[in-house]
Amino acid sequence: MGYRVAVVGATGNVGRELLNILAEREFPTTEVAALASRRSAGTEVTFGDEVLKVQDLERFDFTGWDMALFAIGSDGSKTYAPKAAAAGCVVIDNSSLYRYDPDVPLIVPEVNPDAIMDYSRKNIIANPNCSTAQMVVALKPLHDRATITRVVVSTYQSVSGSGKAAMDELWNQTKGVFVPGQEVAPKVYPKQIAFNVIPHIDVFMEDGSTKEEWKMVVETKKIVDKSIKVSATCVRVPVFVGHAESINIEFEQPLDAEEARDILRQSPGILVVDTREDGGYITPIDCVGDFATYVSRIRDDQTRDNAINLWCVSDNLRKGAALNAVQIAELLGRRVLKKG
Repeated sequence: MGYRVAVVGATGNVGRELLNILAEREFPTTEVAALASRRSAGTEVTFGDEVLKVQDLERFDFTGWDMALFAIGSDGSKTYAPKAAAAGCVVIDNSSLYRYDPDVPLIVPEVNPDAIMDYSRKNIIANPNCSTAQMVVALKPLHDRATITRVVVSTYQSVSGSGKAAMDELWNQTKGVFVPGQEVAPKVYPKQIAFNVIPHIDVFMEDGSTKEEWKMVVETKKIVDKSIKVSATCVRVPVFVGHAESINIEFEQPLDAEEARDILRQSPGILVVDTREDGGYITPIDCVGDFATYVSRIRDDQTRDNAINLWCVSDNLRKGAALNAVQIAELLGRRVLKKG
C-alpha cells in the first residue's frame, strides 16, 4: 500500500528533482500527479520509468490525495497550499512562505524529526532554505555534544538556487566573455555572475543584511536552538549546482576538531572527507547528484577557546530542496500516515 502524491511545480528544477528522488528512493506510491501552471499543462516529465503528463494546477482537486510537494514559490503556495491542506492533503512546501509561521513546523529530518507532529495545526510542513538545511545537519550533532553559542558562516551559493534563468545567464555570459559582440548583460542578477562573485542574495533589509542572511539566522534558531547566535554572509558564485559554506562554530563546552570529526563521521546524513592533503576535501562539483551533506577542513580555531572551523558542501537541489522534502514525506509516512 502506498500514497497518492502530487508534485506541484513539476516542470521546474526542484520539481523535476522531486520526481527523480521519489523514484530513486522508491517512495511508496499508488499514484503520482505532476502539476504546474496552465501554460505547462500537457508537458511530459519523467518519474522513474514512467512518463507523466503535467496537469493544470488551477483545476486540480486535491481531495483524496495524501501529500503534495510544492515547488512553485511563495506566491503560488499562498494561493494553492491552503486549498490542498483544506482538502485533507498534507502540504510540504519548499517556498519561504510558511517557514516562520509558528503553527507550521520547519523540518530537517536528521535534526528535528519530532517537530513533524505539529503538522496538523495547518496541514502544512515547511522545507527550510537551501543554505540553512545543509548547515544545520552539520551543526546539530555538535550542538548536542557541546552546546553551540555562536556561528559565523559565509556561503558560496550556486546559481541553480535562483532557477533555470540564472543557470542560463551564467552559461551565456561565460560564452560571451570569449566571443566579442556576444556579451550578455545581467538580468537575473544585479551584476555579471560569470567570472565574478556577488555578495547579495535576495533583497536588502534595513540593517544592511540581505534576506537570505536573515533566513539563515531565523531558521537555524527555529530548527536547532533559539539561543544560538548566527552571523551570515551569503554570496552567489559562478557554479551551476552545489552550495558550499565556511562555518566557524563556538561552543559552551570544550570540543576540539578531532572529537568533532569523530562525531560528524557517526552522524546521519553526513559524510566526512578530510584527509588534509591536496584534494582531500569536497567541492561543489564533487557533490552534484549526491544525497549527503559533506564536511571537510575540520580544524581548531586558534584565536578562540572552544571553537572550530569547517567546510560544508551539498547539492542544493537535493538536500537544499528536493531531497529534504522527500525525507519529510518519508518521515510523515513513518510517524503519522503509516500507509507505506
